[in-house]
Amino acid sequence: MINEDYKAMLGGKSVIRTLSEYATARGAEIGYDNVFDYSLGNPSVPCPPDFTSDVIDMYRTAEPVKLHGYSPSLGQPAFCETVADSLNRRFGMDYTAGHIFPTTGAAGALAHALRAVTKPGDEVITFAPYFPEYQPYVNGTGAHLTIVPADTENFQINFDAFEAALGPQTAAVLINTPNNPSGAVYSAATLQRLADLLRARQTEYGHDIFLISDEPYREIVFDGGTQPYPAKFYDNTLTCYSWSKSLSLPGERIGYVAVNPRATDAELIVPMCGQISRGTGHNCPSSTMQLAVAKVIDETSDLSVYETNMNLLYDALTSIGFDVVRPGGTFYIFPKALEDDATAFCMKAKDYDLILVPSESFGVPGYFRMAYCIDTEKVKRSIPVLERFAHEVYGL
Repeated sequence: MINEDYKAMLGGKSVIRTLSEYATARGAEIGYDNVFDYSLGNPSVPCPPDFTSDVIDMYRTAEPVKLHGYSPSLGQPAFCETVADSLNRRFGMDYTAGHIFPTTGAAGALAHALRAVTKPGDEVITFAPYFPEYQPYVNGTGAHLTIVPADTENFQINFDAFEAALGPQTAAVLINTPNNPSGAVYSAATLQRLADLLRARQTEYGHDIFLISDEPYREIVFDGGTQPYPAKFYDNTLTCYSWSKSLSLPGERIGYVAVNPRATDAELIVPMCGQISRGTGHNCPSSTMQLAVAKVIDETSDLSVYETNMNLLYDALTSIGFDVVRPGGTFYIFPKALEDDATAFCMKAKDYDLILVPSESFGVPGYFRMAYCIDTEKVKRSIPVLERFAHEVYGL
């Protein structure tokens, strides 16, 4: 008999993927250049040339049996050492190779981190708006996910609601900054308040509360800013990262968990991740990808196009009359829909070949997400269409 839980999940397909598939099919009908597809967060800039050159050089010159052999269960030592060194230089940390565990992207990192610090029945708290896949990630551990309502003024943490949600059952708090879908960048003040509250509640409850920080958009921050490093504020932090966005390598599925050296049982968590892999069949990401990203550890793709696109859309949306918080990073913008039913709003936009993602799956009703990781020329062509849609359907 097949597993009924996974069978039931077939009826809950990702709305983002569904809209992306629709956009592809519609593009086959009318030409994809004529479909303004803001559905999927798939990077639109190439990886750095150095990365490509290094991969080609490895395949040409490295000894094949060694290059393509099994990776050690806790990762390639050169990879772990290079990641630790980079984080230490950039953020003033003191990681060693033993605090770094390579994973299949940030999703794999989250899967390991959640299992390492929760048990079935525990509570994990996250903040709306949130990435919809957090639900299956947490459910798969046997824990349950509690959603703190959004502060829609600025999409920082709603601390009043968070304090009410925290309780003795809370084992972990999951944050995502810069945030998908809002584009909000948690400030140092937000992270300091979060850390102070978690420390106080750890003392009150007599057990650890881990902070799991999901950071794949860390390098995509606007206006010359940077993302404050959450692990600097709170010892019990597990940092989850991928190079999907910074190096434009989403298909290569390469990331890591970094365990704060001052976390409780820090020396055990990476070995525990190795054991978690045994039970999930993870068994390390590609060995060549580990070695390749280590060669370009402090490089990024040319990410400037995302800020260009954000400014174009923010200016256009506010001019049209949308209520929107200006993103501080990522390649997403999260305006308020022009009616309460965001799904109905996005279905009407489809008639104009505008593919927008309704906000209900992100835990915030009445908004929509635009993933502006598309060509700037296409962003510019979409603006008159947005204007016409808002005018003809909503009278703006």
